[in-house]
Amino acid sequence: MQQHHFDVLIVGSGLAGLSAALQLPSHLRIALITKGALSEGASGWAQGGIAAVMADSDSFDSHVSDTLAAGAGLCDVAATQFVVENAPDAIRWLIALGVPFTEEDGVLHLTREGGHSERRIVHVTDATGAAVQQTLIRKVLGSGNIAVFNQHMLVDLITHHKLGLPVQQCAGLYALNGATDSVDTFSAPHTILATGGAGKVYLYTTNPDTATGDGIAAAWRAGCTVQNMEFIQFHPTCLYHPHAKSFLISEAVRGEGGLLRLPDGTRFMPAHDPRAELAPRDVVARAIDFEMKKHGLDCVYLDITHKSPAFLKEHFPNILERCAQLGIDITSQPIPVVPAAHFTCGGVSTDLCGRTDLVGLYAVGETACTGLHGANRLASNSLVECMVFAKSAAQAIAATPLPPPPALPHWDDSLVTDANEAVVISHNWDELRRFMWDYVGIVRTNKRLERAAHRIALLHSEIHEYYANFHVSRDLLELRNLLQVADLIVRSAQLRHESRGLHYSLDYPEKTNLPQPTILTPAG
Repeated sequence: MQQHHFDVLIVGSGLAGLSAALQLPSHLRIALITKGALSEGASGWAQGGIAAVMADSDSFDSHVSDTLAAGAGLCDVAATQFVVENAPDAIRWLIALGVPFTEEDGVLHLTREGGHSERRIVHVTDATGAAVQQTLIRKVLGSGNIAVFNQHMLVDLITHHKLGLPVQQCAGLYALNGATDSVDTFSAPHTILATGGAGKVYLYTTNPDTATGDGIAAAWRAGCTVQNMEFIQFHPTCLYHPHAKSFLISEAVRGEGGLLRLPDGTRFMPAHDPRAELAPRDVVARAIDFEMKKHGLDCVYLDITHKSPAFLKEHFPNILERCAQLGIDITSQPIPVVPAAHFTCGGVSTDLCGRTDLVGLYAVGETACTGLHGANRLASNSLVECMVFAKSAAQAIAATPLPPPPALPHWDDSLVTDANEAVVISHNWDELRRFMWDYVGIVRTNKRLERAAHRIALLHSEIHEYYANFHVSRDLLELRNLLQVADLIVRSAQLRHESRGLHYSLDYPEKTNLPQPTILTPAG
């Protein structure tokens, strides 16, 4: 077991974590802790792009209005304005770092996506996240003040309260070292959670395997408030193919004219919403779910064949190539698609500087609930949120010196043994993801939520016993976190007696007149 001491700990190596590390002053000693490799995580999977007002014909007011409309009355207006107004600077920062954004005639090419009234999506063809991620990783690896800890998974936060001190403050964290299979201790006066979302709580998701809600669960156990956890965004168009795990068909395909059709070629979106294929994601996902259930379908089809092969090769080279590898020629064949869990709109409650309830603890990116997304995230608002709040958190840390934390105890596993039935973890993992998909998916009912809550309670007792008696493993820690996040999602959904945004209940099909965020606190 090792003890590490730094000025700032950053957990997560997606766009939020990398941006925060690069925005912090260079004299601070920073630990960047990631449970896999630097390149793993959801940010690198983002295809569509980054929303920002970059054209003279566009405006901040328009971007704010589109965001508020998608958020179905629950967006925080101040947070929305803050992100929108700082988005262009974030794009310029990436350009200065060397991100090769797609241009047309010497200027940024801007595409359009569902819910946007203007073309404002800055992109790198159809692989924006990967290009941004690779650029930032190179900068981080070239920085002398940032130490990277690969294969280190967050176990729990260490608070002053856990140390028997009266201050509500974060002192550091425990992390499972994948190389030594032991738990290391990290101390620092400032900690940033940037661990992403929790898509793996569902059976079908566009998220990578790392998206297990680690930061949300750890912050909750440390005493932080969480907010709006019932709002899980299901991306309407995940590629439906047995060998295409989690492959997303970008929103931009519909933005550039892609049409959704039934197997017989019938277009169905105009019957569900006047915006048709350009409606916000929650509307499109529910429409696809409705048509699949109505007609007994395994999938529907996204048709972009009316565009030329040259256009598709220029704008969607990665989608074209991946589909071709699976025997689908998108220049002449429609793409089979299904909805899948995509984005966690809720998370750890923060202010405009990313601060949580605990002094010294920040949350940025999908881990956080800033108020930007409300009841439904507008397409391509997530990457820019990562950068804007990473910068504001870095500035807050630089302006708020804190004394080093007290000496932290080593992780004590002297009373535990090696697990003798690891099959319990895999069985419980499968059960959790299946009943969350069946009971807490795109369409919900009171009865379905009750069934999910009952099963969560049963699994909780099993996992708690397992965690208390056996050496921790990555699989166990991820299952523990997913179970905690599932509980927060179900409890939040049970508290919302209406249908709004991404939360649709057959028992409460209408909106209420007074939209309120769903706030949960560990104290009850």
